[in-house]
Amino acid sequence: HVQLVESGGGSVQAGGSLTLSCAASGVVISRLCMGWFRQAPGKEREGVAISDRDGTTGYADSVKGRFTISRDNAKNTLYLQMNSLKPEDTATYYCAAGKIRCGETNYIDYWGQGTQVTVS
Repeated sequence: HVQLVESGGGSVQAGGSLTLSCAASGVVISRLCMGWFRQAPGKEREGVAISDRDGTTGYADSVKGRFTISRDNAKNTLYLQMNSLKPEDTATYYCAAGKIRCGETNYIDYWGQGTQVTVS
């Protein structure tokens, strides 16, 4: 049974920072493409950042230079460090994993339950 459990969300003022964590069980993340997505009310779910098995990372233009994705394969955990947060970053953030790719929702095999980030 695969589980991706996010933590670290919360409320923060603009300019602040948060670090999200995604603890995986039932699956080995070193074998997967891992990513973070977010969904704001009334909007589609969008990709934020990805971390692939070969060390490649990628970011949405809206978060480049502010967010950093990382993984600790030994802990089977994915992270998202978010700095210089803006009100438009407010959304539910989802951890995601894909067996082949993970940059788009249709490639995702496993989803977390989401964690809320609110920036005021």
